[in-house]
Amino acid sequence: MISTLFRFTWIKLLRAVLSIALMVTCVFVLLRSVGDPVTIFLGPDATPDMRIAYARELGLDKPVLQQYLAYAENILHGSFGRSYIYHRDALTVVFNNLGATLTLMATSLALAVVMGLGAGIIAAVFRRKLVDRLVTIVSSVGLCVPAFFLALVLMLIFSIELRLLPTNGAQSWSSLILPAITVAVANSAVLARYTRTVLAEALDSPFVVAARARDIPSWRILVHHALPNAAIPILTVLGLMVGGLVTGSIVVETVFSWPGIGNLFISSIGNRDIPVVQAIVILAGAVMVLTNLVVDVLYVVVDPRARRSDH
Repeated sequence: MISTLFRFTWIKLLRAVLSIALMVTCVFVLLRSVGDPVTIFLGPDATPDMRIAYARELGLDKPVLQQYLAYAENILHGSFGRSYIYHRDALTVVFNNLGATLTLMATSLALAVVMGLGAGIIAAVFRRKLVDRLVTIVSSVGLCVPAFFLALVLMLIFSIELRLLPTNGAQSWSSLILPAITVAVANSAVLARYTRTVLAEALDSPFVVAARARDIPSWRILVHHALPNAAIPILTVLGLMVGGLVTGSIVVETVFSWPGIGNLFISSIGNRDIPVVQAIVILAGAVMVLTNLVVDVLYVVVDPRARRSDH
């Protein structure tokens, strides 16, 4: 079994590396297809000597293939270039803002898990009753409301009308509440609906019916029989959710001026700071790929049938 799991993990790891390599190539092509970086940064009024000197400094005077090979080699060594705006290593600039984003992601994910799993379990246990319908309606609303609209509504109510929470920045822990709730609402809605569906199927399955016939207490059936069977698909959704939090926080960080990489990403696009933009895109993509890799491995560890079906 260990050798089979090792082979499965090795294949998945190889696919992840190929995905990241393809993503790095796409980023290189896309960022250079938006225009000449020298013209974008120096503007149309730059003299020819300034353009030549700047292109030489950035290595843009070399053939495209040579630029790509140098770009890929630098990334392998952890170098994404020097920020045009901050005049520091682009990766260092990103890491300086990464802590705020990770704090927001961890808080919103914890909220989403508590609210989504809790609501989904309650709806499944009391399926086809009033509480089930209420969870379905609330989760549908949570899925439909755009993040930026929800952020503005929360800001209007709790910051402007009630004056309970700050509107922007990261001056204290209270600044985290509104952005975390905004990110958590849609994710908890997805988790609630998915948990309700898979758990209801598990509770209606023959082995649960047989357990009820043996007079096993309902809470034991839920904890020891239904939840373990529903855990695998829920784990998959959670993995996808973690990857999506990286990109999903961009809008929220911008609305609340949260000093994370999402806010940095928007400002870097506006400033044409290509090294920082490509560092954020590649790191975010790598996080999503590696998260899916971890979920796939956990998936087959929990359920060996998935390993056989993958071959």
